[in-house]
Amino acid sequence: MTTLAPSDDHPSRSLPDDASLTEFGYRQELHRSLGRYASFAAGFSFISVLTTVFQFFAVGYAFGGPVFFWTWPAVLVGQLLVAACFAELAARYPISGAIYQWSSRLSTPSFGWFAGWIMVIGQIVVVAAAALALQMVMPPLWSGFQFVGGDPSPTSATGAANAAVLGVVLLALTTLVNVVDNRVMSLINRVGVSAEIIGAVLIVVLLLTHSERSPGITFHLGTAGQSGLLAALLTGSLTAAYVLIGFDSAGEMSEETHQPRRTSPRTILTALGAAGLLGGLLVLGGLLAAPSLTDGGLASGGLSYVLTSSLGDGVGRVLLADVVIAIAVATLAIQTAACRMLFSMARDGVLPCSRALSRVSPRTGMPTGPALVVGVFAAALLLLNFASPDAFLAIGTTCIVLLYLAYAMVTGPMLVRRLRGHYRGAATDGTDETGRPLFSLGRWGLPVNALALLYGLFMTVNLAWPRAAVYDPTGGHWYFQWFTVLFLGAAVGAGAAFRWTRRQRGRARAAVATA
Repeated sequence: MTTLAPSDDHPSRSLPDDASLTEFGYRQELHRSLGRYASFAAGFSFISVLTTVFQFFAVGYAFGGPVFFWTWPAVLVGQLLVAACFAELAARYPISGAIYQWSSRLSTPSFGWFAGWIMVIGQIVVVAAAALALQMVMPPLWSGFQFVGGDPSPTSATGAANAAVLGVVLLALTTLVNVVDNRVMSLINRVGVSAEIIGAVLIVVLLLTHSERSPGITFHLGTAGQSGLLAALLTGSLTAAYVLIGFDSAGEMSEETHQPRRTSPRTILTALGAAGLLGGLLVLGGLLAAPSLTDGGLASGGLSYVLTSSLGDGVGRVLLADVVIAIAVATLAIQTAACRMLFSMARDGVLPCSRALSRVSPRTGMPTGPALVVGVFAAALLLLNFASPDAFLAIGTTCIVLLYLAYAMVTGPMLVRRLRGHYRGAATDGTDETGRPLFSLGRWGLPVNALALLYGLFMTVNLAWPRAAVYDPTGGHWYFQWFTVLFLGAAVGAGAAFRWTRRQRGRARAAVATA
């Protein structure tokens, strides 16, 4: 990296945006054109409540029953703790590749590299998983979108194959946008987020006004009661855990945001807060408006089933069209975040083909190489759906665990520095671009940081736990049951092998130079 100065060695100063980036040893290459709403949109569209709630509502209900609703506020509180820590760091390090940059500066370059490595792999997997969500809404919207004939359910063989086809088409479009111009990308993102918010509010209002039962149903286990309350909550939390991630994207886009020290911390928190509120109301509305809680429709069709059966086919289809827009924008935003992570790491020369991956087009202000890499690898992951329908859930769960682990690799070193007295999070350690004190947790920093780390580690273990009923429901495929653990091991192993090979080559070059 160009600089690894800890936060207490270089207090932030009120500097112009470009000069603030130069302070860290980088020059301005990405075009700085994003305002406050665009920054908010980057975080909100990554979370994309319409995309992810429609995609994973059925999973949460199938394993948690109606009571799985209460996992939503629990996960939201935990993620707000993490987001508060990230907001402090975004004010002090307004640099692309947020997780990688923050972890490196709070710990060591090697530890930060692994945090970035895990995060970027997780982001690529999230891109693939988000693209798969089209299968939940496009065939219900119009049967002609089921190009691979047969059952459109994403857990069936034909549904999984069709999901891959739709996903690859979407990835081709988002990759194209990610190489055109950041202003075009920002415009699409802002328009898409506005449409998603309007659509989400409309869906919530319609669901709540078509309620079939009272909110008291959320205290019932339903058919999930056979596994017990604790097991239902732990497994049902997968839905909320999957949805409420990616709020750090506002930090990822810091080098393209005006006044990032002031803007990014606030948009990280507001994006998560807004998504948490809307998503919770969507889950509650779906439970209250579903025609039946026992006919199997919620556990298979999720919210798409509720919209088309409770609100009428015409209204339901219009709302599903809005969900399609949300999915497309979410995939674009996630791919953009992954591109910025690759660019940030490559700029420091710590990735294969770093020179190509760190090249930014002077005309568009976009790093073309990372966009192509993310698009190709995400499309390759979609091909797993042709092998087995169970890959759909395996892919989605894997990306959650990777991101939660990467988050913990930031909050962990941050807590260590606080305990050692080496982290300055007080309002006196610098000012933002307007001359106001940087965002700070003040005296609450230590307890919030500690709880954020504990929560993150707990959820990482909970989500990675190899539950056969969740990850291998048909049985006989042990590798799906252990898919998340195996994938994580392979990712860390590949990273370690690359680091070792790189170190050996460096030593060989040094030996030749001194000979």
